[in-house]
Amino acid sequence: MNLDQRNDDQPIHSGELPVVAGPSEDLSALYTDEEFEESPFSKWILPISLFVATIFTTLWAGAYQVYNGPTHGPVNFLLEHPETLWRGIPFAATLLIILVTHECGHYVLSRIHGVPASLPLFIPGPPYFIGTFGAIIRLRGPIVNRRALFDIGVSGPLAGFIAAVVALVIGLNMSTVVDRTATHGLQLGEPLLLQFISWLVVGSVPPQADIVLHPIGFAAWFGLFVTSLNLIPIGQLDGGHVAYALWGSRQRTIAFTIVPVLIALGFVGWPGWWLWAFMAGLWGFGHPPVRDLHVPLGRERIVVGWIAFAVFVLTFAPVPFSFH
Repeated sequence: MNLDQRNDDQPIHSGELPVVAGPSEDLSALYTDEEFEESPFSKWILPISLFVATIFTTLWAGAYQVYNGPTHGPVNFLLEHPETLWRGIPFAATLLIILVTHECGHYVLSRIHGVPASLPLFIPGPPYFIGTFGAIIRLRGPIVNRRALFDIGVSGPLAGFIAAVVALVIGLNMSTVVDRTATHGLQLGEPLLLQFISWLVVGSVPPQADIVLHPIGFAAWFGLFVTSLNLIPIGQLDGGHVAYALWGSRQRTIAFTIVPVLIALGFVGWPGWWLWAFMAGLWGFGHPPVRDLHVPLGRERIVVGWIAFAVFVLTFAPVPFSFH
């Protein structure tokens, strides 16, 4: 179902930022926490269990990244060397702090605007790379106000971005510069912000050299990558919420411009962009309508919106991954 074709009677799905059409300023009159009361399992047991599982999988992934001995995959590594899991703490702790900060941004602003929201639901993943698929927050009521849509949408990426930048500075200070011929395998893309901060922290790196990121730096790099993905102005991504709050129906035009660019980047750079273009078609290019779209955001929010756009440009890597 194309998300921008829903009506007010359609259900709210997990992971969406739901919206409705029609005028109202008093959000508390529309719904209360009691109307969206969760069971103890849904409210506490499920989010805590998923978070604990994600702690383990990211710890496992971080330890596997820094292990240099002979092994035959992460499962055998865990069975043969469980005592080395502690070495994954720098990566796991940094990554989870960034993701928790991102989701808390959404959660806190949801509560401020009176939108019932679940605790963050972290999704554990296989330990081959980072050990998680990220996290979502389930909003259990409609976002009926343009300002609320903007605040909830922009808060997560900007909060996570600040945490990632702090972690990147720390990680780069602990990283090493090596001869480029000594590096092989997965190469990470270098968005503009990473290049600038690397120049400030490490200094000018000669062409024949490369920076091997410390696990904290790698977690920070992934935090920047997640920020850029979330700020793509398509459908119900965070960037879609921000673009729709700023420009209304013109957000759809922006999305239709972005998708061909992603497809082209899939041919010349990272094929993963094809998946994002495909999923954009599933989510819907445009953003569903909100009530009170005519209410002005105000100068401060418009400035924050342009800051979010600048963050997207600075953190976007056309080729985030390559192999050499």
